[in-house]
Amino acid sequence: MKPTLVLAAHGTRSAAGEETLSALTRTAARARPGQRVELSYLEISSPLLSDVLDAVRGPVVVVPLLLAGGYHVHIDLPNVIAEHRPDAVVAGWLGPHRLLTSVLARKLARAGLRATDAVVLGAAGSSDPAALADVRAAAHQLAVRLARPVTAAFASAGSPSLEEAMERLGSTPAARVAIASYVLAPGYFHDRLAAAGAGLVSEPLGADPDVAALIWHRYDEALRGRRAMPQSAQASSRH
Repeated sequence: MKPTLVLAAHGTRSAAGEETLSALTRTAARARPGQRVELSYLEISSPLLSDVLDAVRGPVVVVPLLLAGGYHVHIDLPNVIAEHRPDAVVAGWLGPHRLLTSVLARKLARAGLRATDAVVLGAAGSSDPAALADVRAAAHQLAVRLARPVTAAFASAGSPSLEEAMERLGSTPAARVAIASYVLAPGYFHDRLAAAGAGLVSEPLGADPDVAALIWHRYDEALRGRRAMPQSAQASSRH
């Protein structure tokens, strides 16, 4: 029996956000018929990761539904896994990756991106410099795909802020600013992007088949590496 795929999302108070993540889970399950796939959350939404890990029998691969590293990846997730399923294999977070770049480019085109638009990659943000670097790398990949500059900007922690990027680009000759939404689902951060005053804001990455393909890529990658929770984390969880 192949290990159960457990998706670990952050959690949201948005019903539309929860439905989008459920739809992404269904898209991933359809990509590999017969493979067990479970959605869980680190906080706010239900079911919690801890409860899912307690309920699932047999081997487990946890794939974080997170676009960058940061506190949830490096602190929250390892703590939950160390306490509830230290035998679990943990995959890497999703971004940056060319599959996400493809989804971003398609969503922008669908929203009506013009050749003269200045493009911002709008992300949630983080206090972790490495997480911000992940987002900037994703912006670079999108810039290569679109053959134009792309500015990474952050709705919470991180520089430049969304407001700073909008102000800076608003003073350039570009006809308008287009925001590529570097979020998985509707909710607080996508609302922030939508309210920034851009000429267009693309839809969240959502239940796109390429996002599902990336989830399975991370799953396979983790199994090849067999990256279970480090012994040091297991030990610390017992103190």
